[in-house]
Amino acid sequence: MEKQLAKELIDFIHESPTNFHAVANVKKELTAHGFTQLFSGEAWQLHKGGKYFVTKNHSSLFAFEIGDGDIADGLKFICAHSDSPTFRVKPNAEMPVAGKYLKLNTEVYGGPIMYTWFDRPLSMAGRVMLKSSNPLKPATHLVNFDRPMMAIPHLAIHFNRAVNDQGNPLSKQRDMLPVIAMINETFEKDNYLLRLVAKEMNVRPEDILDFDLTLYEYEKGCLFGANEEFISSGKLDDLAMVHAAMKAFVASKPCSKTKVLAVFDNEEVGSGTKQGAGSPILRTVVERVVFGLGGTQEDLYRAIHNSFMISADMAHALHPNYVEKHDPTNHPVINGGPVIKFNANQKYVTDADSAAVFTTICEMAGVPCQKFVNHSDMAGGSTLGNILLSQMEMRGVDIGNPMWAMHSVRETGGVLDHTYVTKAFTTFYNI
Repeated sequence: MEKQLAKELIDFIHESPTNFHAVANVKKELTAHGFTQLFSGEAWQLHKGGKYFVTKNHSSLFAFEIGDGDIADGLKFICAHSDSPTFRVKPNAEMPVAGKYLKLNTEVYGGPIMYTWFDRPLSMAGRVMLKSSNPLKPATHLVNFDRPMMAIPHLAIHFNRAVNDQGNPLSKQRDMLPVIAMINETFEKDNYLLRLVAKEMNVRPEDILDFDLTLYEYEKGCLFGANEEFISSGKLDDLAMVHAAMKAFVASKPCSKTKVLAVFDNEEVGSGTKQGAGSPILRTVVERVVFGLGGTQEDLYRAIHNSFMISADMAHALHPNYVEKHDPTNHPVINGGPVIKFNANQKYVTDADSAAVFTTICEMAGVPCQKFVNHSDMAGGSTLGNILLSQMEMRGVDIGNPMWAMHSVRETGGVLDHTYVTKAFTTFYNI
């Protein structure tokens, strides 16, 4: 069962090359399980027991199943994010080189481990905006080339003898540009990318107004290890948590409290967008639910106070080659269960109260859990939990599955861990 669920995760990631595709695939799963899509610009007609979702920017999604109890008794949230570090194609991206090659001008999104992107077959996917009858609302379509399209070639060691030495810096503008084509006598470089996208979508180039395109590693993830105990894939951070939360959400039972699945965008760049955790989007959804069920402002305040949030973003596992980088006494390991994340300076929202809640949930689910704290001499990362709680002052915990090589083009997680966290999430939604 564990390997099957891990393979489903690999399939989900492979079919979700961008944040837009990830949200589209979550929408497909929710629709198949009887959820109704709502639209922010339209009136909502809600009822107890109803199952709904709404999207923002086609890259974030908020689903909720309304419980049969008093809405003021609170909601249960699991929050994750759809984006991963990558390279975004810039406008006017075509860059001919010496009349022989065509490169694409790109911009780094988030904080990738850039060395891992060299010499791999890369493809391209994203969102394309087409002309429509309303100039304020262009039509949105997704595109995925779904084949090896380009590569970022590394410089041979003969030209850079220090390539394997520490402190060998990379230029984001010079070193990280992918080669997409050879230039020959019949090559037309003008609007090459636009025409390429139009051909892929079978539309007229003049109907394309703009696009958001990013690169991704073409090769699909896999299981590895002597007993296939590891998952190797890009975008485990954070599509593994999206997938686990989605599976738990649709498998859980109806209950008295309203259940919420929130998939934000732009966590990797600070969450400060209209579709990110720093925006009021989730609070707005909660307000519309409370007021749509006939609740008052007082009911809203009570609902927020009585709610609990799991902020689900991947965690660092003890690295076999760099044990000294980790805290001396807290060593989460792959396949040891979901990790509760602590930080004294509040980069994570976890406190003793919320950690106790999640520990109890794991015990009820029959799964182990672990704890992570940064080595005190090293600054750690943060996630969306504390940003979100600046909008709604509810209780919450930061957790994630342990992994190696976070932000590499190819990350490593555990097969057992994906089942463990899915069980914990399902238990949380069921209580």
